[in-house]
Amino acid sequence: MRWLTGWCTGAPSAGTPAHETLGRVEPIAARPLWAGPDPLWAVGDWRPGEIRLVTLRPGAPAVVSTGPTAPDQVEDTPATSRLAVLGHCGATDAELAAGLAAARGGAVRHLTAWPGSYTVVLRSGTRSTLLLTDLAGARPVFHTPWAGGTAYATAALPLADLVGAPLDTGHLAARLACPESPEALGTGTPYLDVQRVPPGHVLGIRGGRPYLSGYDDPAGAEQPRDEAPAVRELTRALLESVRSRVRTPTPAIDPAGRARLGVDLSYGTASATVALLAAAVPLPPAPRAAASTAPLPAARAAAGARSGAVKGSWARATAREPAAPEQLAAVTLGETEPPAGLALAPDTPRLRHTVLDPGPDTLPYAGLDADPQSGRLTDEPGPELVAAARAEARFDAGGTDHLTGYGARQVLDGHPARLADLIRAGRPRELLPPVVALAGADRAAAGVLTGTLRTPLTVLRAAHRLSRVRYAEALDEVAARLTARHVPDGDGTAGARSAVDLAWCVPGPAARWLSDEALSSVALRLRLAARRPAPEENPGAHRARHALYRQARSFRTLVHAAEQPGQRLHAPFLDNQVVRAARLLPDDVRLQPGARHALLHAVLTGAGRTDLPSDWGRSPRPDRTAPTRAGLRLAADGLAELFDAPLLAEAGLIDLPAVRADLARSADPATPLSPVALAGLADLVSTELWLRRVRARRHGACWTGLPTPRQPALTS
Repeated sequence: MRWLTGWCTGAPSAGTPAHETLGRVEPIAARPLWAGPDPLWAVGDWRPGEIRLVTLRPGAPAVVSTGPTAPDQVEDTPATSRLAVLGHCGATDAELAAGLAAARGGAVRHLTAWPGSYTVVLRSGTRSTLLLTDLAGARPVFHTPWAGGTAYATAALPLADLVGAPLDTGHLAARLACPESPEALGTGTPYLDVQRVPPGHVLGIRGGRPYLSGYDDPAGAEQPRDEAPAVRELTRALLESVRSRVRTPTPAIDPAGRARLGVDLSYGTASATVALLAAAVPLPPAPRAAASTAPLPAARAAAGARSGAVKGSWARATAREPAAPEQLAAVTLGETEPPAGLALAPDTPRLRHTVLDPGPDTLPYAGLDADPQSGRLTDEPGPELVAAARAEARFDAGGTDHLTGYGARQVLDGHPARLADLIRAGRPRELLPPVVALAGADRAAAGVLTGTLRTPLTVLRAAHRLSRVRYAEALDEVAARLTARHVPDGDGTAGARSAVDLAWCVPGPAARWLSDEALSSVALRLRLAARRPAPEENPGAHRARHALYRQARSFRTLVHAAEQPGQRLHAPFLDNQVVRAARLLPDDVRLQPGARHALLHAVLTGAGRTDLPSDWGRSPRPDRTAPTRAGLRLAADGLAELFDAPLLAEAGLIDLPAVRADLARSADPATPLSPVALAGLADLVSTELWLRRVRARRHGACWTGLPTPRQPALTS
């Protein structure tokens, strides 16, 4: 896990020498980036190109450095400005210097407009520090009070380790009950007193005191354009994001012998689009540094043997054929269909496709029969923990820089709640295509009566209700349903599930297994949130934005759980510029049946890939729940042992008999669980695994110089 951390101190109390205690505390194996009373460290396996520092002093040009360097020994003045960009950033040195100069006037939004995924830290003078989060939430920032000031980091666990924060069971209950609801989650984390900075916000620390401000207000963002210019902007942003990663130099020698570049290649259009864009990027020629550094005799020997015809002459070397273009390792796991079923173009010579044979050790829930605490400890819990072995197998066969299609569905698709936005905008006729598509799917799955009559009436009634209901009333209603344990089970047709999604707040798939006390605590959070001002944006845009935040959190957990040593996982769809470009898409375009496939088809066509078939991306998909069901059956004994005396029950969060009953059902092939129930079980099991790994770790493992360790408590 890679993270950066630092702190800003406040005014020392009377009789206490300034920074007496802070000088002895620092992260273990950290690289100092800034020194002084308000330091900054980079911790973990950062590449040199992922650490870029800019310093601007009065009367001197900006100094840009790449990689960890010794901290500047020149003392800062109130007119000194510093900028640190950590992560993958496609800006040039000149753009970084210009960005720092412009930020001195107070503007910071332009610092998030470069290609890539990165964290920005800006320090103005000696007492003011700003940290910027990304728009999706894949690069979060956390903070907590400490030593009379504020400590910050890009990971919550080290801050909890620093201050000895216990676990916040109320936040864990909210994550399980309403994982996409900001009203329930707030800005908290699984650790008490450790706060998260919302995406699209700036954490400012002045004199040791934190404050939050938004640099990219979704409600005041640029209005959607027509379809054609919006697709052009999306094409430009996505192509630039992929290009900046493909052309980034990586370490010459990979310890595992991986290819330099790799791509996920599932049977979906998002990963296929990233793969095709990456394969189309021309690469610069390989450097010839070895020829200039070799000794003269060795260089002559490499050039050719001496002919002996004329003294001093050398035989000419035979003309070398041009090197073949670099291939990308395209990896598919867990599918038995032939490669012809992939959403690819007919001619993709640069993709070296590998189909991995799915074995029992790559199924979800693999390894639970062994020690469940042996896996990696992630910063936060997430369902990716139960599928870590499956992801590790896929990424191990990929490249040193591995590109994925994570986030495309949340960035491009139309959330069902956007139907209410169309009604609010006075465009009810545009509801016809998505409702007709839902009716057709339900007619094929549940019969003519359901598809023709019940589905349209149910969806339209729910959309009109959401367009009219007040925000406070909606939250109070959800709180009452949670208290009464009226939680949707996820069964039913696609139209019924879409109607459930047409609400300001929807309980998550694991809510049905929570205890009465846990549901009551979440309901109280919702009632308190109902007394606050309502969001300025429409309900559909609000729900879609927080669904994106949840997916970005999941991707971050996946990186912590499955990324291989020396490897980098990339999600271009979660980049700031791609998220901003997707906001320009009109709602009616998003809600069209097959909108994501059509948009990505248009992106590839605009990028020069004109040989795609007209039905590209519309082939049948494999059953994504089949590996999960098989993994649950094989791990039945391990799951029974895991929930013999679970920490979730010790904390009073779950209804243990109900959980055990459904785990037993999941092992029976005759009673298959719904996809929503499978997702809920993944949430429960992953949270239990995470709690056990947190309980087993040693306090203070991230820091040196801390006082006497204190065992964190499970309950608050």
